[in-house]
Amino acid sequence: MRLRHRKVLAGVVLLLASAGLTTISNAQQRYPTRPVTVLVPAAAGGPTDAVARIMADAMTRSLGQQVIVENAGGAGGTIGSQRVARAKPDGYTVLLWHIAHATAPALYEKLPYNVLTDFEPIGRVVDVPMMVVGRSNHPARTVGELISWIREKKADATYGHAGIGSAGHLCSLLLSNALNTQMTGISYKGAGPAMNDLLGGQIDLMCDQTTTTTSPLSSGRVRGYAITTANRLPTFPDLPTLNEAGLPGVEVSAWHGLWAPKGTPKDVIEKLGAALQETLKDPKVTEKFATLGAVPVPIELATPAALKSHHEAEVAKWGAVIKTAGVKAD
Repeated sequence: MRLRHRKVLAGVVLLLASAGLTTISNAQQRYPTRPVTVLVPAAAGGPTDAVARIMADAMTRSLGQQVIVENAGGAGGTIGSQRVARAKPDGYTVLLWHIAHATAPALYEKLPYNVLTDFEPIGRVVDVPMMVVGRSNHPARTVGELISWIREKKADATYGHAGIGSAGHLCSLLLSNALNTQMTGISYKGAGPAMNDLLGGQIDLMCDQTTTTTSPLSSGRVRGYAITTANRLPTFPDLPTLNEAGLPGVEVSAWHGLWAPKGTPKDVIEKLGAALQETLKDPKVTEKFATLGAVPVPIELATPAALKSHHEAEVAKWGAVIKTAGVKAD
């Protein structure tokens, strides 16, 4: 009888264990069971926020759960990024950020997280070209005339940017270095306020994402000079590249990536990655991104390995540029 009871007990234990494992497995397979938050460490209404909302709408359809965009700007994106780094690694809080996630280590002496080891890469999302634009009444009408004007004016030439280490700030640093002169940079709390001052003629220039510059350029409220990519943009075919203007190496793109907190389960990363790739294949999404001047990356780049490799290379590249410029954000 005792042997029989032991066998029954063992069977019950195995059954319960199996049920527990099945429950865990089913829970993983069901992910997500509630809304997923995409945290954007920048203000609402800005270029990265626009990218996030297009992506979130499409990923909502892919995941079968609402994907919510939450903005947490401040301190060059480090406040929001820290929140994600410290979030529970369950796939319900992810980070959408851009080139600033590669420049932060060089800009901040006491960064409260490690950009390469405290996050799980999911995949690259879009690349946003940069564009050099000026106030509508600027005396320079071509990029060649602008280069001559900057060399003549030097520190009297002003440019606006969305904060130390922002894509616009980095672009302007590269431009100044290439021209072997130093313009005067004016820092704003976002690209929107900087553009407002450019529209009002309070500053001379901006080098910013096409998500910021496309609308005012198309309406003639600013003057376009050049783009910072290797090839011309189909949407603005008449704008030359800075390379064509005789400034090789002045290339910068506000690439965007998607990350989860370190320790997020691999199967959750895979589901998020699959949803991202499905999003980037959607022609309607591509069309919406195009209105911002954003270019979805090829599917093979929307992977954890591709983002990891690109991120590491960008950390090294911009670390050297920022060190040479002697710029610090804290």
